[in-house]
Amino acid sequence: MLFDKFKTMADFLAELESKDVKPFGAVTEKLLSSTQGIVNGQNVILAGTNNYLGLSYDARCIAASQEAAAKWGTGTTGSRVANGSFVGHQELESELAAFYGVDQAIAFTTGYAATMGMCATIAGPGDVILLDADSHASIYAGVQLSGADIIRFKHSDPDDLAKRLRRLGDRAKQTLIIAEGIYSMLGDIAPLQEIAAIKREHGAYLFVDEAHSMGVLGETGRGAAQAAGIEDDVDFLAGTFSKSLGATGGYCVSKHQILETIRFTIRSYIFTASTSPSVVASTRKALQIMRKEPQLRSKLWENANRLYTGLKVLGLPVGPTASPVVAVNLEDRNQAINCWNELMGAGVYVNLVVPPASPSTAFLLRNSVSAAHSTAQIDTIIAAYSNLVNAGLISTNKE
Repeated sequence: MLFDKFKTMADFLAELESKDVKPFGAVTEKLLSSTQGIVNGQNVILAGTNNYLGLSYDARCIAASQEAAAKWGTGTTGSRVANGSFVGHQELESELAAFYGVDQAIAFTTGYAATMGMCATIAGPGDVILLDADSHASIYAGVQLSGADIIRFKHSDPDDLAKRLRRLGDRAKQTLIIAEGIYSMLGDIAPLQEIAAIKREHGAYLFVDEAHSMGVLGETGRGAAQAAGIEDDVDFLAGTFSKSLGATGGYCVSKHQILETIRFTIRSYIFTASTSPSVVASTRKALQIMRKEPQLRSKLWENANRLYTGLKVLGLPVGPTASPVVAVNLEDRNQAINCWNELMGAGVYVNLVVPPASPSTAFLLRNSVSAAHSTAQIDTIIAAYSNLVNAGLISTNKE
């Protein structure tokens, strides 16, 4: 039957309903601040929003958005190549290019459209794409549309990448390597120095998705490539406005002039209505704030290190390194569901991530940290996990 493939998910959703647990599509009924809200009827600390710098609720961004809506209306009603290219879009692209120190930038309506569109377009039939096995769904969606030969290398494994490039021989010069800065599920950081060295050795091209690392890593917040000192080796760099900049949308920047030509061959750009002027305005303001207030990034890392250390001391199976994404890795589905529900009851909202969204077959309690979290809020999150451990609801490395 046509719908048989949905049975596993239907059974899972029915199980959640029977337990009166609603982790997917949780409804935020009221925001009290960038880190506090009413979710599914409960007053909770928001620890699953990717609002890394807390700018989604910044008064300056809100004011810029309101002013733009009053001046330009609520939407563009067209794509960038039709009637939907406003002066604000061009100004945002110029500001992004200046931020990254390159000449070329493209703004997209969503981050998904940016990475999917670029990954579907840069390489094509006869070319090769080598992507990290744990790449985001938008990357996988894009490469599947590209027509290129697709090869996965082991997650964050430079040796495996090098081995596969050697096997390609001369085709390595027609190969696009795809990696991310910070991986969104476990919060680990890609070994970009090693990847860049391999790319140079074989004459390949490098695409880096900085969705979770823009505004988080690097001396000026440009991301993992800046932090690793390999920006000159990156041919295409993509990211999103929906994390550190607290809006929606995505972008790609490049040192290659050909990006302006590529713009007019990206289907997710050509056939999607452009970003609303109010979102463009808040994004531009957030980018300006991020550049002028590096203390936001410092506070973010203070909070991230505090949460990561606190959960690690409890013996919880967290990722390999501290980052604004701190995930607790569980093997049992019922355990993950019950723990998520207990955390909600304790006033802490996190993400429950299940396969296939999570790497491998693990179930994740995914916490995302914000610069706007107070120290007391971080300690409350740690205390909620401590209660799970004390109640025997969650396994630890100490057992």
